[in-house]
Amino acid sequence: MENTYTERAVLISVIRDRQEERQVTEYLDELEFLASTAGIVAVKRFTQKLPQPNSRLYLGPGKMQEIAAYIEMEGIDVAIFDDELSPSQTRNVEKELKCRISDRTSLILDIFVQRAQTAYAKTQVQLAQYEYMLPRLTGLWTHLERQRGGTGTRGGAGEREIETDRRVIRNRISKLKEDLKKIDRQMAVQRSNRGHLVRVSLVGYTNVGKSTLMNLISKSDVFAENKLFATLDTTVRKVVFDNLPFLLSDTVGFIRKLPTQLVESFKSTLDEVREADLLLHVVDISHPNFEEQLDVVKQTLQEIGAGDKPVFLIFNKIDAYRFVEKDEDDLTPATKENRSLEELKHSWIARANTPCIFISAKERINIDKFRKDLYGMVREIHSGRYPFNNFLY
Repeated sequence: MENTYTERAVLISVIRDRQEERQVTEYLDELEFLASTAGIVAVKRFTQKLPQPNSRLYLGPGKMQEIAAYIEMEGIDVAIFDDELSPSQTRNVEKELKCRISDRTSLILDIFVQRAQTAYAKTQVQLAQYEYMLPRLTGLWTHLERQRGGTGTRGGAGEREIETDRRVIRNRISKLKEDLKKIDRQMAVQRSNRGHLVRVSLVGYTNVGKSTLMNLISKSDVFAENKLFATLDTTVRKVVFDNLPFLLSDTVGFIRKLPTQLVESFKSTLDEVREADLLLHVVDISHPNFEEQLDVVKQTLQEIGAGDKPVFLIFNKIDAYRFVEKDEDDLTPATKENRSLEELKHSWIARANTPCIFISAKERINIDKFRKDLYGMVREIHSGRYPFNNFLY
């Protein structure tokens, strides 16, 4: 009989100095979405105002006791923290809460494990997992499956097991890195064999509609759903607009606090972004925190060496944008929800030097204009590369 049990979780976060509770709520909404994507149901949230997370327990001792009591009373399976916990914090919190502990990084890694389909993606995710696991072995309750010859004579049994685990993990990390190098070389050859076509790459925060737009432009069938990290493997399609061919790639979505292990292990996947001639930066305009998401993507592009690429900003999901008009006698400051879409279009977005467009990929709103603008940009890049080519194919 199939096991249908769903893990139940509490979400835990620190409200830092100068940080609004509303922002923390949005962060916890994202953490809950991550948990849901991993198949976990969040039943309660706990927050505490602190200048910075407690170095020992993340939250204060009193708050942790409150959470421990709730976990015991409600039979909670896992406590999920919105920040990456240090190895010592993880050990201390496990002793305090007596349930499985997960943090934002390990949760994202778990999702990547579930989502990885190809051998390449699985290898990348395994490498990231082992690199995350290595410094945390002392606090793990279970150990890796392994075959050992002898038990040794120095130290206690637990210490010997941990040292053996470390050795096993280091060996596996080395093996996975070698495997990735081989695949990287193969992918580099594939990229070089594509000739000198203009390369366009879709980038953006996770779940903003990149794969839906990919399907719309290339008329392909790329997996897309309303979950985080629906796409892990890079998909490349040849697209032709009015006899002008170019390559379009869809890559893994970025996210706030994307684990450094994943950025490192997915660096070859992100080569499609680094080698692109034009980036289509897709933004979910309906998300209340879309401006911060936009900044997260910009920062990540800088980190992977693609911060200087030409960008076409695509504000997607205008069909889902919600506008709440203020009453005339409401004297409180306006919020993001009090801006109409037209007001938003004439805000900082209009003053930026980056070309942009507002569309709905799902409802196909303004898609003809988008295709026309994209064609013009690709043609300009192509004509700069081949000035004597009249686009006759």
